Amino acid sequence: MRLLLVEDSARLRDLLTESVHQAGWRLDSAATVGAALLATQTVSYDLALVDLGLPDGDGLDLIRELRREGFTAPILVITARGSIEDRVAALDGGADDYLVKPFNHIELLARCRALLRRRAPHYIEAIVVGGLSFDPTNGVVAAGGEPLAVAPRERSVLELLIRNAGRVTPKQLIESKLSEFGDDISTNAVELAISRLRRRLAPFDLPISIETIRGIGYLLREKRQNG
Repeated sequence: MRLLLVEDSARLRDLLTESVHQAGWRLDSAATVGAALLATQTVSYDLALVDLGLPDGDGLDLIRELRREGFTAPILVITARGSIEDRVAALDGGADDYLVKPFNHIELLARCRALLRRRAPHYIEAIVVGGLSFDPTNGVVAAGGEPLAVAPRERSVLELLIRNAGRVTPKQLIESKLSEFGDDISTNAVELAISRLRRRLAPFDLPISIETIRGIGYLLREKRQNG
């Protein structure tokens, strides 16, 4: 899932970016109406979080413009404006939900999950490979039916591997995925993430393996059963 955050507060952008990454989603941020419009013209987003008080215009005008341009993803307003009039104007203007600042990040993520579920034409089943599963809706990873605690970066890599199970996932693609977290990645970041995933999966003794295809990338596949 890829989200767009339109918020001019650098501190709040940093806090929300951390929360969204912890949930296993990608997040792009824009501080102005202009930047937000440009982003939506070049990237397909699953959800937008929009502040109403922006330096170059009103967030409500942005929402109306997005809807006029055919933006169909859910829009969650996050704002300090809490009057009934503001809520009604935003919802009538094209927003799908409304959350008043200050808010708990746990509630924000829950509202995001609810909006993403509503958008899906039908329930999105978890992707399962050899007892390892990944739920695209909420980012939950499970091994042998038990929740598997993984760091955001590891979960991001695992999502790529499980979606490409049986095919080689290029190392360059994994590096690109890691770089979306906004930090410079080290030269061995991919190797480190793969090593940690292998260690986390080892106790479950699943019939899968993460193989290194030297010079190309990595392959997640089910082990062949003897006999």
